[in-house]
Amino acid sequence: MIDSVIQTTKKWNSQTCFLVTHCLLELKTVSFKAILCLLKMPENSICKGEKTPWTRLRQWLCFLTLIIVMTTSLFIFYNSSFQVSWPLNFWTTSSWPSQSYNNVTPSAGSVPPLQYFVAYPHQYKFIVDEPIRCLKESPFLVLMVPVAPHNREARDIIRNTWGKETTVLGQEVSHYFLLGLSKEEDGLEDLQEQVLQESRTHHDILQSDFLDSYNNLTIKTMVMFEWLSTHCPNTTYAMKIDSDMFLNVQNLIDMLLKAPKCLYMTGMMARGAPVLRDHTSKWFLPYSAFPESTYPPYVLGMGYVFSLDLPKKILEASAHVKAVYIEDVYVGLCMKHAGLTPTDPPHGGLFRTTVPSFTNSCYWTSVITTILQNSNQLLNVWGIYQTQAHSGC
Repeated sequence: MIDSVIQTTKKWNSQTCFLVTHCLLELKTVSFKAILCLLKMPENSICKGEKTPWTRLRQWLCFLTLIIVMTTSLFIFYNSSFQVSWPLNFWTTSSWPSQSYNNVTPSAGSVPPLQYFVAYPHQYKFIVDEPIRCLKESPFLVLMVPVAPHNREARDIIRNTWGKETTVLGQEVSHYFLLGLSKEEDGLEDLQEQVLQESRTHHDILQSDFLDSYNNLTIKTMVMFEWLSTHCPNTTYAMKIDSDMFLNVQNLIDMLLKAPKCLYMTGMMARGAPVLRDHTSKWFLPYSAFPESTYPPYVLGMGYVFSLDLPKKILEASAHVKAVYIEDVYVGLCMKHAGLTPTDPPHGGLFRTTVPSFTNSCYWTSVITTILQNSNQLLNVWGIYQTQAHSGC
């Protein structure tokens, strides 16, 4: 302990350092028994080694100096440690005066961890569009499929499976593929030309000018809401569905014909979902980015359906809710800010995350969605589904 304090004194000025170090070295020669003698000072005791009153006084002074040095050092150490280890809060009202996390009060003078947020709201523009098709067709249901620009194969598979079902139970159904800009620099011009040609052929491509990446899925979803709110005034429902999903359009339409037409959103519900604090998780969010321990209710992003009055309300709420990169969570946060809650589906077996280990002979005709391993699997599953449908399932 004394050795460590001697090292501390090296940071002081030379005169103070000499005095304190001299006292400390003096005290290093005093045994514990001698220090007790300094405190008690009896006339006949074991402290026989103290030759003169001056020696005793000098040791008393050094002992007091040691106490002062140790007290000062502990004070400095405590304050410096306290300042370093104090948890930083990155909330700030000055950076985003109009945005909050569901009435969580931010701390002033802090900085947000930007890697967990995305650039939204922002004025993104469509560089490939179908400006009048949805208005002209006025479908009952619009299927919105987010997909990467280069994934032409997935788009073609969907066009040849559930995407080709345009009239179901007497209701019109349309689909669109939503793209951003490719993050691949090599062959970018050729890819963009291919996307334009695909659009001219199928008239189902919507491409906006944000970078298409996993961390920008929130942007992609919000751009989807923007497009729907301005292009489909006569449409009743829309569905966001990933390209690697099986979709039973007939079961979906059958459910929607009995569903509310306003303030409605349903899919696979997540209630009381914990905020993941594990740094290795794909959906990690630190306390500084989202201090609550659980998320509000939301529907999982791989496939959910909603009434067409919701996009406007979600967009209005987005002006007040900081956009996290987890897109389905962010939609849930906007819903909560708007005072809305998603609705549970009629029963729990309609929206499935995985194919069960054992399926009955009518599984694919009994569900609405199921996650597949990839788009190629959809071709095989679609054939099985049609067989089951034609067999009377």
